[in-house]
Amino acid sequence: MKFGIFYELQLPRPWVAGDELALYQNALTQMELADKLGYDHAWVVEHHFLEEYSHSPSPESFLAAASQRTKNIRLGHGILQLTTNHPARVAERVAVLDLLSNGRCEFGMGESASITELTPFGRDMETKKEVFEEAVAAIFPMFRDAGSEHHGKYFDIPLRNVVPKPVQKPHPPLWMACSQLPTIERAGRHGFGALGFQFVSADAAHAWVHAYYNAMTKRLHKLADYQINPNMALVSFFMCAKTDEEARARADGATFFQFALRFYGASQNRQRPAPYTVNMWDEYNKWKRDNPEAQEAALRGGLIGSPETIRKKLRRFQSSHIDQVILLNQAGKNSHEHICESLELFGREVMPEFQNDPAQEAWKKSVMSGAIQLEEIDTQAFTDRYGKLAINVPPAKAAAG
Repeated sequence: MKFGIFYELQLPRPWVAGDELALYQNALTQMELADKLGYDHAWVVEHHFLEEYSHSPSPESFLAAASQRTKNIRLGHGILQLTTNHPARVAERVAVLDLLSNGRCEFGMGESASITELTPFGRDMETKKEVFEEAVAAIFPMFRDAGSEHHGKYFDIPLRNVVPKPVQKPHPPLWMACSQLPTIERAGRHGFGALGFQFVSADAAHAWVHAYYNAMTKRLHKLADYQINPNMALVSFFMCAKTDEEARARADGATFFQFALRFYGASQNRQRPAPYTVNMWDEYNKWKRDNPEAQEAALRGGLIGSPETIRKKLRRFQSSHIDQVILLNQAGKNSHEHICESLELFGREVMPEFQNDPAQEAWKKSVMSGAIQLEEIDTQAFTDRYGKLAINVPPAKAAAG
């Protein structure tokens, strides 16, 4: 099992001068510490206009800075939005990061789940999947040592040679953002690593893994000529401290991530409040007061606790054959000091036991070769059992702010 750290670069209100500067500098320090401690991956999102939830519109800049302060940790776009970026610019950014990091780039792709982001770039919810798939088809020929062109519905690109080229051949490992079982299956079908941005139990993770590898091994349908990446990663709330009580107190704002995600991504009544008019941190705390059981359930499902508590939870994920657990430490108002202490304690007392697991690699090899047949997952039955989010912001409330 591998371990990653994850950054939305969250900044809840109220804001004062210097907050964004401290946010970025602290995150770089945390990433440098994770590299020294032996963490495997660092993932940084791309989001636009999502106040408080994510102040991270330029992950390529942040990861380029991180590449000069780290030596071994893999640097992941988690994700680059193919709907709001031109394919040539995506290929250029991926290649430059791969060069700056000496071949440590991971290429995660996604669509965005909010009109708050899509509309200013001339995109919409109805066609974003088509745009994504056409962008994939346009990008991968650009990594080859030759010119390429693309003439499609959404992009018309004349013959050009996109330079520079990435260090990793034929390209850095590919990932796709996933939040529900159907998108997990879609990632597997297209041959992408799955970045599971949903907070699921070990039981639900078992179903996700089976659905993912079945789609890849039995129904593979690549969108272009690229190298598949059979890997299943899941994000988890995270805070490690000496006692469970201390960890829970330090991670009290962890569920702000999921609250804000629902706020911006509600699928109905998509009207959004005007910029700078909503204090989401206040709305979040009102939700916590009104929904203590949901808050409790969400925290219970995360990797929050003492080293021994987290160790027990990880054993269940290990038995589900998750390839990577991505730890969400920078969330809400979790302090820089607590984040660093959490990374150090986990890295020293828990992580070494689970890294470099030969049994997982042997299992995956057997699955990919067909020697092990996995259970087919009934999507509707899964949704009925696990589909309800612990944190649910009613769309009308989200729109009103």
